[in-house]
Amino acid sequence: MDTFQLKVISSDRVFYEGRCKQLIIPAPDGQKGILPHHENMIIAVEIGELHLQDEEGNWITASVSKGFAEIMNNRVSVLVNTAESPEEIDVRRATEAKERAQEQLRQKQSIQEYQLSQASLARAMARLRASKEKDWRI
Repeated sequence: MDTFQLKVISSDRVFYEGRCKQLIIPAPDGQKGILPHHENMIIAVEIGELHLQDEEGNWITASVSKGFAEIMNNRVSVLVNTAESPEEIDVRRATEAKERAQEQLRQKQSIQEYQLSQASLARAMARLRASKEKDWRI
């Protein structure tokens, strides 16, 4: 099976760099699948789970925040604010963040505070989903 070059970069490190068979990223209109020789484009990345299949066929999952992905000449660069593997996620802390965000959403807030609370809840939920084992074969 063909592969493509992938680099997933967060604000503090390079999460993954190497050859990849498949990539699934969270986008504003649903999940997008990227295979070798994909059409050149730029895609917005939403808060959620990123899944990639490396050269050996192993699936790697990451909880990612907002950013974008650039697909150009069989190379994909994903730039996000944060990228965490399931092993790096502190489930207790993510659960507490989820509860805090839910409580903030129940209170009267300005529109900006409401949007920040929604983003906090989305990040916490994505981290909790990514912390659970899943099978992402296509």
